[in-house]
Amino acid sequence: MNERMKRLYSLLETEALDAVFVTLPKLIYYFTGFYTEPHERFMALVCPRGEEPLLVVPLLDYEKAAQSASVDRIAALDDTDDPFAVLQRHLKGGMKRIGIQEDHLSVKRYVGLMEATGAEQAVHIERELAQIRVVKSDEEVASIQRAIRCIEDVLHQTLPLVKPGVTELELVAEMEYRMKKLGADGPSFDTMVLSGAKTGLPHGVPGKEPVREGELLLFDAGVFVDGYASDLTRTFAVGDVGDKCRDIYDAVLQANEKMIQAVRPGASFASLDLAARSCIEGRGYGEYFITRAGHGFGLEIHEYPSIHAHNADLLREGMVFTAEPGIYIPGVGGVRIEDNVLVTKEGALVLTSFPKELTVIGV
Repeated sequence: MNERMKRLYSLLETEALDAVFVTLPKLIYYFTGFYTEPHERFMALVCPRGEEPLLVVPLLDYEKAAQSASVDRIAALDDTDDPFAVLQRHLKGGMKRIGIQEDHLSVKRYVGLMEATGAEQAVHIERELAQIRVVKSDEEVASIQRAIRCIEDVLHQTLPLVKPGVTELELVAEMEYRMKKLGADGPSFDTMVLSGAKTGLPHGVPGKEPVREGELLLFDAGVFVDGYASDLTRTFAVGDVGDKCRDIYDAVLQANEKMIQAVRPGASFASLDLAARSCIEGRGYGEYFITRAGHGFGLEIHEYPSIHAHNADLLREGMVFTAEPGIYIPGVGGVRIEDNVLVTKEGALVLTSFPKELTVIGV
């Protein structure tokens, strides 16, 4: 049994559980080395007290699981099978308390698990699972670094294509084509290219709007490489964007740097948010910093921790997260500068290397 699986089984003791059910595909991969996207089909890694782990997979993925999973017991589900009847056949009865991923289970599957196990209580263990994987190994960091290099290369190759008249969606298409050409598994989230006033939308959707001279242009993109994510944001000026936009950019850059300077083991995540937020407030833009300051990532694009003013949890060496303060002014535009940061015993190691000074492009 590998070390990750041993830590998963330790939850049986610390949380007084009869079994743990892991149902998120990326987490199943983390513990077993097997990954697939089952879509609507049921899939789970089950760790029962006193028994070997059981991996339940769709029949069409059985051979792949048998070759790559570190689990010996594998149950295959045909599309006509009742997954909970199959679970009953493979598990001992008499369970009273099970651990589940409440955030990931539908109500129907929650009811099915309770009936299949006969459990009287289901315990939400998402936080415990997050703590198991929050500190990244050297191998994980190396995969994240490869994903970062890939998206930075994509952005370097795309910028020369920017000119007035090209649309946001055309730039998205160019980026996603280059992601695959450069070896990415795929984008780690929907690629975002926003121009003009749309840069003031933290989660804006690219469209057919053309890039115009005198406006800001924001790129927020990432890729998966070897299953691990990157997440990079840079904002550019298409020609002369004026004093106001330059001041906004300078305020965000200052906040980004202050946040990174505050990184050290033992500091709170709240203190990182405060470092960025107080900087932006001091520049007079506090009401326009409407997002959290960052988030963890790894196998998923959004993982624990969430970096906001109410998170008193402490940084630990080996954590990886984004530093992405921003200013978003409705109808005017916005700036976000996002780096990927590793916590070391000395402080922050910034894994992203793409230049951060305001750069004029497209003219």
